[in-house]
Amino acid sequence: MRITRADVGKRVSVRYVTEAADPGGRFTDAVGVLTSWDEGVLLITRRDGQSVRIAESALVAGKAVPAAPARRRGPAASFEELARATARAWEPVESEPLGGWTLRAAAGFTRRANSVLPLGDPGLPLDSALDRVREWYAVRGLPAYVQTATGAEGTQELLCAELERRGWRSEVTAEVRIAGLAPIGDLDADVDRVRLSRSLDESWLRRYNRAGVPGPHVLKVLESGPSVWFASVPGTGDIPAAIGRCVVDGRWAGFMAVEVDPAYRRQGLASAVMTALARRALDEGASAAWLQVETDNGGARALYEGMDFAVHHHYHHYRAAEA
Repeated sequence: MRITRADVGKRVSVRYVTEAADPGGRFTDAVGVLTSWDEGVLLITRRDGQSVRIAESALVAGKAVPAAPARRRGPAASFEELARATARAWEPVESEPLGGWTLRAAAGFTRRANSVLPLGDPGLPLDSALDRVREWYAVRGLPAYVQTATGAEGTQELLCAELERRGWRSEVTAEVRIAGLAPIGDLDADVDRVRLSRSLDESWLRRYNRAGVPGPHVLKVLESGPSVWFASVPGTGDIPAAIGRCVVDGRWAGFMAVEVDPAYRRQGLASAVMTALARRALDEGASAAWLQVETDNGGARALYEGMDFAVHHHYHHYRAAEA
């Protein structure tokens, strides 16, 4: 054993027995950030945000290990650079700083626009900061969420553990994936069917499944960002067969809201939408791409894997326990 309680906060690799008291117990390994070591139990948070609790008595070996290696694919990117770019592409209706945290609200439209982005120190003890978060969202009639990240250097495994310890629960986990932009623009896709626009219309919103009742707050979020483009592929009626959204921000092009009518799937429309948007982003000087996809969306993950999008980190939305 080469780890102690003093290694909390470091990335570690441990081997332990699954059933310490069972002669038939098996060895298994865990690698992640040692987020706590209290009362004879270690908590290790893996890259995907999942936590492993290990009894001290079950440990066989353990050591501190270097930070996770850089991604083998995609452009180099720090967590903070990418987190700020993704936030600028999905701006809330209102926001307020809390030290290095940002409180965001948009009348409940998406968790991303209605959660705290904690990129720094809140300037208060954690319990006081979380009390302020609950109060801020309660005034707006919204549940309190904190968006955290795991799996990249500089992310927030310790904050995840502290939130769980206080009864906050992760409701959604998504992957943030990155790739080179030029290969997407070079895809052999039927881009002639894709229409690009600087603004969205009612037909685009009818295809967008998350819009609900499209009030002003929905338009404010969707039209926010440094350089926003909307894509659509006409269908047989007045609702597009496919849509997409791209925000160009310096070297980054972020892809969102790529949706295809089930009746038009397997026709390459998602690829066509992304290729058309990528070519426009390349014209504006972007060179790297990012997107976010929920971990349970197997179809979208397969599509993006085929475009060489690699996982950079995971993000999680933690919701405060009901009072």
